[in-house]
Amino acid sequence: MAIKKSELYSSLWKSCDELRGGMDASQYKDYVLVLLFVKYVSDKYAGKPDALIVVPPGGSFADMVAAKGQKDIGDRINKIKAALAEANHLTGVITVADFNDPDKLGKGKEMQDRLSNLVGIFQNPALDFRRNRAEGDDLLGDAYEYLMRNFATQSGKSKGQFYTPAEVSRVIAKVIGTSKATSSNQSIYDPTCGSGSLLLKANDEAPVRLSIYGQEMDNATAALAKMNMILHDNPTAEIWQDNSLSHPYFKQGSGNKPEDKNLKTFDFVVSNPPFSNKAWSNGFDPAHDEYARFTDGVPPQKNGDYAFLLHVIRSLKSNGKGAIILPHGVLFRGNAESEIRQKIIRKGYIKGIIGLPPNLFFGTGIPACIIVLDKENAANRRGIFLIDASKGFMKDGNKNRLRHQDIHKIVDVFNKQLELPAYSRMVPVAEIEANDYNLNIPRYIDSSEAEDLHDIDAHLRGGIPNHDIDALDAYWQVFPTLKQQLFIEEPRPTGVSLAPDTDSSPVILSEAKNLTRHTEILRFAQNDRHGDPEIVKLTSMEPRPGYSSLRVEFCTAQIKATIHTHPEYRAYNEAVAEWYLQWQTSNIATLKSITIGTSPKQLIETLSEDMLRVFAHVQLIDKYDVYQRLMSYWSDTMQDDVYMIAQDSWQANEDLLPRQLVIARYFAAEQQHIENLEAAREAIARQMEDLDEEHGGEGGLLEEAKNEKGKITRTTIKTRLKYMLDDPDAQDERIMLNAYLDLLDQEAEASKKVKDAQKALNDKVTLKYRTLSEDEVKTLVVDDKWLATLINDIQSELNRVSQSLTGRVRQLAERYETPLSVLSKDVEVLTGKVNAYLRKMGFV
Repeated sequence: MAIKKSELYSSLWKSCDELRGGMDASQYKDYVLVLLFVKYVSDKYAGKPDALIVVPPGGSFADMVAAKGQKDIGDRINKIKAALAEANHLTGVITVADFNDPDKLGKGKEMQDRLSNLVGIFQNPALDFRRNRAEGDDLLGDAYEYLMRNFATQSGKSKGQFYTPAEVSRVIAKVIGTSKATSSNQSIYDPTCGSGSLLLKANDEAPVRLSIYGQEMDNATAALAKMNMILHDNPTAEIWQDNSLSHPYFKQGSGNKPEDKNLKTFDFVVSNPPFSNKAWSNGFDPAHDEYARFTDGVPPQKNGDYAFLLHVIRSLKSNGKGAIILPHGVLFRGNAESEIRQKIIRKGYIKGIIGLPPNLFFGTGIPACIIVLDKENAANRRGIFLIDASKGFMKDGNKNRLRHQDIHKIVDVFNKQLELPAYSRMVPVAEIEANDYNLNIPRYIDSSEAEDLHDIDAHLRGGIPNHDIDALDAYWQVFPTLKQQLFIEEPRPTGVSLAPDTDSSPVILSEAKNLTRHTEILRFAQNDRHGDPEIVKLTSMEPRPGYSSLRVEFCTAQIKATIHTHPEYRAYNEAVAEWYLQWQTSNIATLKSITIGTSPKQLIETLSEDMLRVFAHVQLIDKYDVYQRLMSYWSDTMQDDVYMIAQDSWQANEDLLPRQLVIARYFAAEQQHIENLEAAREAIARQMEDLDEEHGGEGGLLEEAKNEKGKITRTTIKTRLKYMLDDPDAQDERIMLNAYLDLLDQEAEASKKVKDAQKALNDKVTLKYRTLSEDEVKTLVVDDKWLATLINDIQSELNRVSQSLTGRVRQLAERYETPLSVLSKDVEVLTGKVNAYLRKMGFV
């Protein structure tokens, strides 16, 4: 049976448990990933002539399995990977980690057991990579990504820079245009490639296989990158270990001619360099750079951000496209960087800038941006497209992370150059020039949330400001008459009168005329020293311009009920359900036609893009929120299911088809019978609890029947009955004990019935699994599992619409419920009561 992605992840991460303690994550990743590499190439290439990777005798994972339990297992593993490395020019790549190091792996029996257990984890038959190849939809490639993310998370601030988050890599891959590549002769390059994840993501977007080049300064990280390329079926990728700034490896030629000193140029260049590197100029003289990278200016000596940017620009062909991740400071810092920035902008190299959320990257928490470069259209560029995507993310442990919807929105908006309020706009170069070439995104896009201003007059005199109600116009466009159902124009009194013979009439009348609502007048009268609600009477009212009152009872339940029962809301609910049904109807045949060999990634792309299309024009619901619902369910459940079906077809097993789904469709009556039996058992248990509560306390009839733990059991009751057998005065206690004993017997009988019924149902379900046809499995999985979950998710989005409106209406009503006039009167009354008590107690 195919392995689930989630199970593969947990199996591989379990291998790390064998190594924790002796070293930190930045070190044990080298051991785990080497074993993963050896297992993968052994499964894929062993015994195959003319394979890209040679697995020699004595250099396979099978040889590691043979070393399990041996005293010299560490030395044997070193020799096995050395043999594999020598046969494939991988010395220094997979030979970095020493599996015979007692300081890290323990001594003697401790090392022997630890390494034997580690090999045993990878020996699991489920981890058979002969079927799960690292191509497109491969489990292994995603598992490697999962491990890299976890290693980066645990490696600490200074050691996680080898990894570019996959979500950011996907954004870059989609905005630089590798999807438009037409030839395998086209190339992609990363001068700071780390573990190679950014290169691979960009290459994956291309419809053809690009020529991959990467350079990485750190030796161990360069080794990771080389392994990563092979694991993802790019064994011909060229990865070089050295400093790209001081010793760039890839040049136009290899001779001593002047043109051989020029940097090799590429169709696509991507980079996530170390931020603000203070030692960037070590090993060469930037002022006399032999590769002419700094003709637009030499970056500051203690900050290398622009050095990497200029290296990327120089490495692009005349029609090349690229992207580099840099801290926000490069957009606005002054002095030498300002001059360089001005020249780059004037040349038109910058196509766009994407501002990212803070705390995305391992090794730093500062916010960063993606600078998208395009030399091909530089001469005609008259503006720079800016996106402020800083607000779209989710928390993931102690880091932030882009969601599926954030990635898709960024890519859609950038590639289509869509201008959205508070999110994106095309900024003319003339405007940038007027701002001294400052590219700080907030200067051009105000993404701050509008302040929720309070209305002073409403606080003073009551009423809900109409401008706050009108601000909910998006809802009133969909529910035009709901507004009138919820709100009524705020009335104000134009005439008041007093009861005859009222003392201080002029004073009371003057105060009453300042009130704004009928309810306030009544409160005024009731709180007046006369205490007579009839002392002030309303004679006439008129609307108060600019203010309204809540028409319904002021409580969340009533507001929500008014919204939910309104015909326009119900019609909207039905319309959204119909839109979802359109999507379901369009895709149910595709879902039920999944077969062995189906590409899960192509499938989810088709499903998700169609979901975006269907919900593109639905009001009040963000299409990207619906898209996220689908993608979250895909990540949590559906992709595991599809991977299993794509490898093993529609097999009726509990991994794909939970028992509860089979019960719900075929054995609902039996399940209901069990629930009835359980309810009967619970009723008996409640009777015993009631008796215990009433008679089990001190002096109660059941007190002596409790054991040392305070429990009443059949044994304790029988012991007590035997003890009091000849006691003529214990008749009441005897009756109570027998009653409780009878309930215990009833409970035991009820439990037996539940157990027997449950066993009978389990037997029926087990038998049903064996007889389910493929069509029945499809119905259970597609209709009852996938689509039922998704329709519930769509309903959750609908609920958010009503919850948002309900919450805002309640907030406004609560905010202005009690105006100053009423508060003042209440204070006056309470002050009078306090003073009266003080006088009674003799205090003045």
